[in-house]
Amino acid sequence: MPSSLLWAVDVYGRVYSLSTAGQQWEHCRDAHLEFKRVTAVQQCCWSIACDHNIYLYVHASDVPIRYQEETFENQRWNPVDGFSDRLLPSDRWQWSDVTGLRHQPLGDFQLPSENWEWEADWYVDENFGGEPTEKGGWTYAIDFPATYTKDKKWNSCVRRRRWIRYRRYKAQDTWVKIPSEQTESLPDPFNDITCGSWEITEEPRGCLALWAVSLQGKVWFRCGINHHSPEGSVWEEVPVPGEVVQISCGPGDLVWAVLWEGHLLVREGIGRDCLKGSSWVTVESPSPVVGAVHVAVGVNVVWAVTKDHKVWFRRGVNSHNPCGSGWIGMVGEMVMINVGLNDQVWAIGFEDRAVYFRQGVTASELSGKAWKVVSVPRDSERSHSSASASSLQSAGCFFGGEVRLQSQASVLSDADPERAGGEVVPTPEIGDAPKPRIPKVTSDSFISELVSDREGQISRRDVPPAGPSIPEEDHPEKELEDRASPAQVLSPSQSGGVDPQWSNVDLEEAQTHLTAGPGGDAAETSSLSSVATYNLALEEPYGPDEHPKWAWVSGGGCLVECHTQLNWFNSSTSTALNSSMQAMSLSITPAQTAEWRKQIFEQLSERSKREMENFMNYEQAIEQTVIDIATSVWVKKGTMQWWRDWKPHKWVDVQFALEQFSGAEGNKDGILFIYYTFNDEKKYLHVFINEVTILVPVLNDSKHTFAIYTAERTKQRWPIRLAAATELEMHDWLALLSVSCCDSRGIQGPPSKQAIWSVTCKGDIFVSEPTKQLEASPYPTLCDQMFWRQVGGHLRIIESNSLGVVWGIGYDHTAWVHTGGYGGGFFQGLASSTDNIYTQTDVKSVYIYENQRWNPVTGYTNRGLPTDRYMWSDASGLKECTKNNTKPPSPNWTWVSDWTIDYAVPGGTDREGWQYAADFPASYHGNKTLKDFVRRRRWARKCKLTTTGPWQEVPPISLSDVTILPCGPKSTVEQVPLWAISNKGDVLCRLGVSSLTPGGSSWLHVGTDQAFKSISIGAVHQVWAIAKDGSAFYRGSVSAQNPAGDCWYHIPSPTGQKLKQVSVGRTSVYTVDENGNLWYRHGVTPSYPQGSSWEHISNNVRKVSVGPLDQVWIIADKVQGSHSLSCGTVCRRLGLLPMEPKGHSWDYGIGGGWDHITVRGNAMEAPRILMPSLTDNQTATRPLQTSNQPEMNGNPVGC
Repeated sequence: MPSSLLWAVDVYGRVYSLSTAGQQWEHCRDAHLEFKRVTAVQQCCWSIACDHNIYLYVHASDVPIRYQEETFENQRWNPVDGFSDRLLPSDRWQWSDVTGLRHQPLGDFQLPSENWEWEADWYVDENFGGEPTEKGGWTYAIDFPATYTKDKKWNSCVRRRRWIRYRRYKAQDTWVKIPSEQTESLPDPFNDITCGSWEITEEPRGCLALWAVSLQGKVWFRCGINHHSPEGSVWEEVPVPGEVVQISCGPGDLVWAVLWEGHLLVREGIGRDCLKGSSWVTVESPSPVVGAVHVAVGVNVVWAVTKDHKVWFRRGVNSHNPCGSGWIGMVGEMVMINVGLNDQVWAIGFEDRAVYFRQGVTASELSGKAWKVVSVPRDSERSHSSASASSLQSAGCFFGGEVRLQSQASVLSDADPERAGGEVVPTPEIGDAPKPRIPKVTSDSFISELVSDREGQISRRDVPPAGPSIPEEDHPEKELEDRASPAQVLSPSQSGGVDPQWSNVDLEEAQTHLTAGPGGDAAETSSLSSVATYNLALEEPYGPDEHPKWAWVSGGGCLVECHTQLNWFNSSTSTALNSSMQAMSLSITPAQTAEWRKQIFEQLSERSKREMENFMNYEQAIEQTVIDIATSVWVKKGTMQWWRDWKPHKWVDVQFALEQFSGAEGNKDGILFIYYTFNDEKKYLHVFINEVTILVPVLNDSKHTFAIYTAERTKQRWPIRLAAATELEMHDWLALLSVSCCDSRGIQGPPSKQAIWSVTCKGDIFVSEPTKQLEASPYPTLCDQMFWRQVGGHLRIIESNSLGVVWGIGYDHTAWVHTGGYGGGFFQGLASSTDNIYTQTDVKSVYIYENQRWNPVTGYTNRGLPTDRYMWSDASGLKECTKNNTKPPSPNWTWVSDWTIDYAVPGGTDREGWQYAADFPASYHGNKTLKDFVRRRRWARKCKLTTTGPWQEVPPISLSDVTILPCGPKSTVEQVPLWAISNKGDVLCRLGVSSLTPGGSSWLHVGTDQAFKSISIGAVHQVWAIAKDGSAFYRGSVSAQNPAGDCWYHIPSPTGQKLKQVSVGRTSVYTVDENGNLWYRHGVTPSYPQGSSWEHISNNVRKVSVGPLDQVWIIADKVQGSHSLSCGTVCRRLGLLPMEPKGHSWDYGIGGGWDHITVRGNAMEAPRILMPSLTDNQTATRPLQTSNQPEMNGNPVGC
């Protein structure tokens, strides 16, 4: 999981950030002003400075923030001048927007602020509907407005062309002031700010809601904030029924505010079409006596703090009931509270002003369990002494790395026996010990007010006379007050509870931590008990201010999972441990230490000798056992269910047995037996382990099933299907069978660099080790005889090359790189490597459809015709899927969200998410017409999978496609070119990728005029890509010296087809269109790498992969099996020769249910084979299936 940041502001207005992977607060040194408030999300942070202006901090990214400005040049034809800019009075402007209603010449476009810059000058867009236009970019029509075409006709009287220009946001990783609008009514100075609502809508991309409260109690909303406009556009006032003092906005549709009198307001009516909401609802304060002063909201939680610093939790809060049902009092006293991602909670304590984290917050227990202080140092905390260490020690003072006694924060523990539920209280009291005195060493009025109440309480206490110590002097204390920074809180003595006195030590930075020695005990062992002990931390990474005082914290951009191990809570523990070790070291002499070590060594030696006597004869027994095992047979039996091969097909209870045997030479093999009863007669099936080609977990809603394939059953598309009683039992059998299959074939360890990788529709990863005969021509090894073994993890796409660089992309667009390990998941022990195995997560959406039919009486209703589909169904309408009976894909997945309407549906939707059509099924569109009698809308719910595998995450950019240079068999490349496409369509080039560092170092953005969806790089750095509109592009001048190339060349697509995927090998270029047709590019040469024309090869193709030797493998649909058509079958193209790069037929391998394959790592050249004579009767082991040229978009290929 990539790291994220927790933001905080201390009482001096300095901004700090704390990474989830770090252990110290990083000072934001770019902030030259003092800040009052910060509110953060993952991509940026907003703040209010002491000058009352709003500032924005946008995190730098390898993908820049770019915005495309566009305008259209319009012309009309006349008999004299031809096409010219002389338009009719009724025509549109010469320079206009796409509608022609707004006048926008090139010179009127200005940058929104000084934080933007132009990338280049205006230029003409020569792409029209996925096809290149004639030079000049003109499109023609009969009149304005009309349907435009790229071809000029005899009746084309008007024409237009599109001019585009990009501007780039340059102010990243720095605080910039948000410019004020030049309007009459500017907002008042702001006092509070909050941002959120990024989960409400995905369009426009990166949309945010920013709320602010002015000093006069007014509420303002910032409009137009999204990825392409991080600063937003204008402020709009939101009417409120009172004076607001503080406001909080969650990731969803929750917005709460606090009124001056202590009541709370809840905003209603917030949705994707109205982020501001529509009305306010008043909620009473948690306490009838004391009003609220602070509120914080998340997705399904609301926390509040009242004026007496008590913390309250609101139960029953969700998007359907934003007001909740009641308040629950929580333990702890806080001055403010903040809710971040996953409803995690941070707060600032009332007494110590420390940052606290709420432990135990989960989806089932939103209130959490305990407060825990975030105890990490700050990077800027170093003290400087005017005297040397030796002079200070000679003065009778001991300056150590840690204090001897507990500080105020160190008395906090994870379990307080006096509190219910073991909750940690931020402000505990130990016995009757007086609270530490806070010396006033600064004239800052803010800090004086902060501690004035505590000083008043302490001054009224009776301080007992101190023990021997350095007397306090008024003169040095005044000097410290004038020159030094605020001192840290002084800790009382544990023995006597005496406030320590100030010693006359003149320091440049007097931020010291003073503590008195423990009276009697220390006096016996050390002469340092008579003086105060300072913590100067001369060599530590943080200074004496171990407990800085914080004023504000924001966790809106801090992602903390329930299983995340944070390193924020170790400092206090290590401090206490070091303090104890230091005190112990002062009381033990070197002679005592030596004697103590000697006694321990003698005791350990005696115990070791005593235990070894019990194992004297074990070595001989083990040797005899090994000899017996070498020639023995192992049998494992179990009870399962078997899917019967013949009709009527049904599940039958069977006995399952695996017999494994090993020879004296170490060779291993085995046999599978399935014992069943048919017509009261006992029968059995058997399968030799060395004939098993793959073991596949099968997706099933009710049973834990897996399939066993052999070469013969692969041809038939009919495996042996077995079901275990539990998921654990199924995984045990799969792991055992997988190890047995690998042992019988002599396969061990991680996949080789030449391995062929594939992914199933379920996301399971399989790998096959190729042989030299696999690509031998004309008699290659048949695909159905390939052995596939499973590798832990879960991916959607995987790509590799022959140098061992393997990348994958999950369903949630997270990029992963192979670590070189093997196993993971349910593979344990010998079936998995012990290192290079990491936790992997994946998130995907499950979709169901709500269908309705129109009738004249009630309009659209869920009462359909008897012949209609289910009113709640899957995409096909053949299976009933309701919100209640729809489950995650498998038991390994868990729901992480509720059902929500999905607006990102192809074809568009209306404001409520509906799509309309004339009947079921038909072509759906987003706008209702008079002929539309049915409608549907898609509901989505996210589920999450957590597993393990040899994969490591590559943050932070989400990807949709990736490609790696397919290296030749003997090539050596120091830097491996790797290209990718982000989930938003940006083209990226990865730098620093090599065999030793397969993850690379950074991304290089490659500019495009539109979003892309597929990309591939060939063996000689030829880069091809497919845009989202289905057009093809070639990147020119790409080389090892110029990894990003120079420019894009638009390649015409096959006539009437929109492409969706491309794969490039050594000299071959293949593409797949949206109708499943496979195309080959003719005329590709080193001098003309764009090629000349497209030729159709076959249809019913889902994916294509071209290897470094120009071998072609596909995932095909509708492949004929013994019982039915198979979808998702691995196929290999036969007959590929240098003079025949298209091949002539297909060889069918494993399937169905496969979704992706890559052979770009297999650079193993086949040995030369002598051609047999024509009279030779020896032919291929299996005749290739051939047929006439299939129809496009029609029947299966080669069947």
